[in-house]
Amino acid sequence: MNIHQDFGVTAGKLAAVLDKLRRLSIVPALIEESFSRGGGKGGQKINKSANRVQLFYPPLGLAVSCQASRSLALNRFLSLRELAEQAEMKLSPGTSPRLAEWRRIQKRKARSRSRQRLKAAAGNA
Repeated sequence: MNIHQDFGVTAGKLAAVLDKLRRLSIVPALIEESFSRGGGKGGQKINKSANRVQLFYPPLGLAVSCQASRSLALNRFLSLRELAEQAEMKLSPGTSPRLAEWRRIQKRKARSRSRQRLKAAAGNA
């Protein structure tokens, strides 16, 4: 993957993602990139342009695809950022903010289920 092309984002955002990749020891040259036509709403633009980006990083077995935007350059950046997030969750779960947020939500849902069971048990008694 060529990371020196224009991604259509600010230099700071790109630098943050590249820094995260560097910290995780991910070699950008090993990232395989492919493009295809997206699906869903969008009409002629979606049907005629290959703006869906798929990234694959073989050493970790990570695969990511993105078609959030009409812009190919922006989709490349978003998929690279998602790949960095998934790699961080796999390699360094203690420092992953996304994994911490997921755990916080799971804990909140478990408390809610517990309260519901107590209410149901009190109502049946």
